[in-house]
Amino acid sequence: MTPRSVTPAAPVDHAPGRKASISRDDLIAAALRLIGPHRSVSSLSLREVAREAGIAPNSFYRQFRDVDELAVALIDLAGRSLREIVGKARHRIGRGQSIVRGSVEAFIEQVRADDQLLHVLLREGTVGSDAFKQAVDRELNFFEEELRVDLIRLAAQDGVTLYEPALAARAITRLAFAMGAAAMDLPPEKDAELIEQLTQMVRMIITGTRTLGTSQP
Repeated sequence: MTPRSVTPAAPVDHAPGRKASISRDDLIAAALRLIGPHRSVSSLSLREVAREAGIAPNSFYRQFRDVDELAVALIDLAGRSLREIVGKARHRIGRGQSIVRGSVEAFIEQVRADDQLLHVLLREGTVGSDAFKQAVDRELNFFEEELRVDLIRLAAQDGVTLYEPALAARAITRLAFAMGAAAMDLPPEKDAELIEQLTQMVRMIITGTRTLGTSQP
């Protein structure tokens, strides 16, 4: 489930097996069809993406400068998708329910939804070009900033002070993404255990930043 659906455009009669025109979303959809658990976005070539999309290689350049720019577009789309999913999870958490557990459950649920965009974001932060790695890092920074604001807001509601809320948000974000990447290689039967572990780890970080904040002179 993603905020934008990537639906290929209908073929236009131009040449056998070729489309006369194509959109950015068509090329993104083609790239997603080519990648998988054992295939990295960074390993894609322009020619194979063009072939999968049903266009001549030169037509690729009408939408993207190169494969790196396509990969960055995938990362940006994946980040927006996950932020919307986690945001919706927060809103549906009722009074008395744990925001931490609810967010963790929504995150792992989406990992299991075979969301290729999320899988790209989880698996590929340390591979590919500098532009690709910077795009992944930028998306993580977005999550960290949103989480920092949430931590401060919740602490204010409880009348407590936080120690280095930005650092706490960074620790939680990096931990969640590392655990999410690990979850992709585990059977679904492990989900309950994984959710419990990740929930407790996040609570430990939150308790630590609140305790340190309170004890500071």
